[in-house]
Formats: sequence, structure tokens, C-alpha cells
Amino acid sequence: MSSGKKKFNFWSIINMNVGFFGIQYSFGLQQTNMTPIYSYLGANPDQIPLLNLAGPMTGLIVQPIIGAMSDKTLSKFGRRRPYFMVGAIICSVCLLAMPFSSSLWLAAGLLWILDAANNITMEPYRAFVSDLLPPKQHAIGFLSQSFFTGLGITLANLTPGILVALRLIDQNARSNNHITYTTYAAFIIGSVVSILAVLFSVLTTKEHPLSEAEIETIKQQPSGIAYIFKDIILAIKEMPLTMRQLGLVYLFNWYAMFIYWQFITLCLAKTIFHSTDPTSREFSAAQILTGTINGTYNLVTFCVAFFLAWLTKKMDARSVHTLGLLFAGFSLTILPLINNQSLLFLPMIGFGIGWASMMGTPYIILAGSIPTNRTGVYMGILNMFIVLPMLLETISFRFIYKFLLDSNPVSAIRLAGILIIMAALLTLLIRKRNSAALQ
Repeated sequence: MSSGKKKFNFWSIINMNVGFFGIQYSFGLQQTNMTPIYSYLGANPDQIPLLNLAGPMTGLIVQPIIGAMSDKTLSKFGRRRPYFMVGAIICSVCLLAMPFSSSLWLAAGLLWILDAANNITMEPYRAFVSDLLPPKQHAIGFLSQSFFTGLGITLANLTPGILVALRLIDQNARSNNHITYTTYAAFIIGSVVSILAVLFSVLTTKEHPLSEAEIETIKQQPSGIAYIFKDIILAIKEMPLTMRQLGLVYLFNWYAMFIYWQFITLCLAKTIFHSTDPTSREFSAAQILTGTINGTYNLVTFCVAFFLAWLTKKMDARSVHTLGLLFAGFSLTILPLINNQSLLFLPMIGFGIGWASMMGTPYIILAGSIPTNRTGVYMGILNMFIVLPMLLETISFRFIYKFLLDSNPVSAIRLAGILIIMAALLTLLIRKRNSAALQ
């Protein structure tokens, strides 16, 4: 991008990131509800990691490709915004269809399409914010996304509990496919929220105009899918040291997060409700409780995001991220020790602080270390570092869970906490090179 970017006021930054609220509302529904949906449709616990293969596989394939394509897109609607809208439309349709799944294969297939759509929307969004904001506003820009991550996932997770509390839907009322009506309601609401939030940002925020020289440079570059893959491979070879070091942190961090999302409902069913039967009222209660505690940690994320943005000005972003990961890791190690649901909010405070940092601080660490004309492809590659550990988890963890953890979801959550602590220690090894001037 050309230099001399204008400084945005606070509300303009909020407007450009509202779409992230819709994206994360969708992710929140997946995180809390896919394991219960699979369980309702007859899945065994050790099948859960493989059934969640969609997330890492679509992220691995879609994100770097879309990132590279958006770097080179020239349209009257901009470089990034067309991808927002296409992804959001597909996402909304899949959210609407998901609770009507009549079989495991159908639910898993819809998840593949849903995750691909989310990635089509998400990847250019990171680059969109980096394109628009000057370096001094990267912290507020990316941590605004953490703010909307917290808000979106909080509301997604709390929606079923609110419907039950208002006595609009019975907690255990189910359709013929055994999926609860609270799940139906949450996904239908999500399909509307997702498209409207992205549409708001598209209509309120214009993209940074390219200079004539930048446009001419893009036009002169080869086109086609083969060149896209060559560009991705070249970018990986030329990857900055900071990014390689973040990749090692992400390996432990995101392997752990995937364990958490897959096994937290099973853990709570066992520790709080003493049940392992997906057809029981206790399991339905565990699903609702999962939404509540996930909503709690995302509410904390919502509350602390702008504080972390301020803190990165007082401390370096690496130190802020280390502290955030330590909070999250220690919180997960103590969560399985709690058998009183009213006390579960305590570890969720620490976990929410860590989640706020995960969703924003690494992008601050990276932003000044990558060439500005390749922001999209490098943001896509960074997100590959999220999905590769998830892919590894889906392949490996069913064996770890069965043979090393004795099929105990309590041990799975505890292991996730230990892995995040290891990620925090690895963050201390990051040495950032100031490359803000790279073009």
C-alpha cells in the first residue's frame, strides 16, 4: 500500500470492524454447538476430533489462497470487500441449514462449507484493517477485532441460555433429529446476524485507494491459480523471522484451543452434571452451561480488548501476549477441579484475557515485520499456523485421548491448559525485527 495513510477516529475504526462481529458470532455457534450436534446425531466422543476436520482443512487451503488473491484483486468494489460479502452470504445459508441436519455426514458436510465461507470472509478482513490504518493505529485496529470477537461469541453462546431463561423454549425440547430447539433458534439468529454485520462494514467503510503505480504493478503480475500457489510458496520461503517464531507459539496455542472447544461440553457434563449420556437432560444442561461459560470468557474479552490496546503502548506486544497466554493456560488447568458451576466464572476471567490477546496481539507483533504490498498473503499464512495445529489435533488427538488420557475429557481440558502455558514461554523467544518500511 502507499504511504501516508490518514489517521482514523475511534468510531471509524469501530465501523470497519463491525463485520468481525458477524464472523465471530458464527464461530461462537460452531465452538459451542458442533460437539453437541454431533453427539445428538450419534457420534462417539473419540470421533469428535475427526468430525471437526473441516476447520483446519478449509483454513489451510482457503486462507492463503484468498489472501494472495485479494492482494491482486482490482474491482470497483475494492480488493477485500467482495470476499467479505461472498463469504458472509454462504455462511448465512449454512448456519440456517445446520440444525436441520438429519445425519452426521450432512452436519459434517455443512461444517466444511461453513468453515470455508468463514475463512473467505475472515482472511481479507485482517488485511483490510492493516491496509487502512497507519502503523500507530494497528493496536487499536486489531484489538477492536478482539472486542467484536468477544461480543459476537458472547452473544452466540448466551443466546440459548437466554431463550431458556425467558421460557421461550424448553431446554430439553428436541426435533426428530434429537437436536434441541434452542440450537435451532441460535443458528437461525446467527444466519441473520452474520450477513447484516458484514454488510454494515461494507457499506460504511471504503477501502484505501491504490495509487496508479500500485494498480499498474498488479496488472503486470501473472494471473491464474498456478501463480497464486507460486506466490504463496515464495512468501513462505521469504517469511520474516518474527513470523516463524510466532508459528512455533501457535503450534501449542491452537492445538490446545481445538481440544478445549471439542471437549469442554463433555468435561462439564462429567464434572458438574456427572453424566456421559448425550440423550439425558444433564447433557443438555451441560451444553447450555458451555454456552454460558464460553459467553463469560468472551464477555471478558469484550471488556479487556481496549485495555490490552493501551497496554501494548506501555509494554511491548510480546510481553502482553505472554501474560495473556499464562492467564489462559493456568485457568484451564484449574477448570476441571471445579464441581460447582457458580464458581466456573473464575477461570473464565483468566481465559478471557488470554483469548483477547490471541485474537489481536499476534497481529500487532507481526504487522511491522511484513512487506505492506503482501499483507493479504502473509495474513493468510499466519492463519495457516492456526489451522495446521488444528489439523494435527484432529489426526492425532483421538489416539492421545483414547490411549494416553483414558478417554477422559477432564484430562483433555487439563492438557490444553498445559500446552497454552508452553506457548506463553515460547512467546518470550520472539525477537521482532522492525520492518515497517518494507515494501
